[in-house]
Amino acid sequence: MPGSTNLPILDDDERMQVGTAYKQEGHESAMALGHRLVSGPRRQHRIDEWIEQCRSHPETQVMCWRGGERSRLAQQWLAEAGFQQQRVEGGFKALRQACLYVLDHPEKNWWVVSGRTGSAKTTLIERLPNAIDLEGRANHRGSAFGSRFTPQPTPVSFENQLATDYLQHEFLDLVVEDESRTIGRMGLPLAWHACMQQAQIALVEVDIEERIAHIESEYVTAATAEAVSLGLSSEAVCQRYLNAATRIRRRLGGLRMDQLCGRIKAAFANQASHESWISYLLSEYYDPMYDFQLARKKDRIVYRGNHQEVMGFLAAQRQPLPRQQ
Repeated sequence: MPGSTNLPILDDDERMQVGTAYKQEGHESAMALGHRLVSGPRRQHRIDEWIEQCRSHPETQVMCWRGGERSRLAQQWLAEAGFQQQRVEGGFKALRQACLYVLDHPEKNWWVVSGRTGSAKTTLIERLPNAIDLEGRANHRGSAFGSRFTPQPTPVSFENQLATDYLQHEFLDLVVEDESRTIGRMGLPLAWHACMQQAQIALVEVDIEERIAHIESEYVTAATAEAVSLGLSSEAVCQRYLNAATRIRRRLGGLRMDQLCGRIKAAFANQASHESWISYLLSEYYDPMYDFQLARKKDRIVYRGNHQEVMGFLAAQRQPLPRQQ
């Protein structure tokens, strides 16, 4: 769950031992083993960790998988130490069901920001208070070349985060970036994707030079800095894009893929500009694909403009949620 801190009453090895005892010897033997495993200094160390968490975050609630014995016991130990913390009834399982309900019932006025690859749509999304950054939550730039060096979240974490974002959203209008059903290996909730497929579209129009410059900044400069921060080199960025080119080989065809890979290698070897492979990728792959997809959505486009114009238009549509009495 977003905002949660994992300070377990049993570590993985201890939980496995207790689970084995439960299967072989029953509930009472498992409970007794658990108390033996977590006793003395080990028990006090875990309680001290919980106390530190509660002192820094007084609103902390205690949670386990189903809101059962582990969380009740942790709540009891904290109370004995002078900390009266609430317990999440039903535990993580109940919260998960609540998140799934939220994701299945998206009752807002949806707007989609669309535009050609490199139009800095994510930058616009980040500046809108009534938007949710789907790519940010998925830790992926959303394209065939959009993977990052840090891993994507688990599907459950991704969905729970989206549900949390939605619950904290303070507007009737929700703005998201135009995405396919999946962002990397993260699947959008079906109900959300259905809303996006019907939503009105604000189209960002940016000239080719600006798009190329933005892609170089994000996919070369920023990606290389990310790689270096993780102890990798620019060669790792180059190899990642060569691998990405292989994945779109069927659409590019062998000759164009070889041409693209040659330009990527030359640019990262400082033998050519990055503009060379970026412009080639846009003209031979992304722009034709975008034109085909946009033709199918043209009836939903209600506004076109540059960044500032689209920002202004979407700001004019923004309406706060009515306050509950």
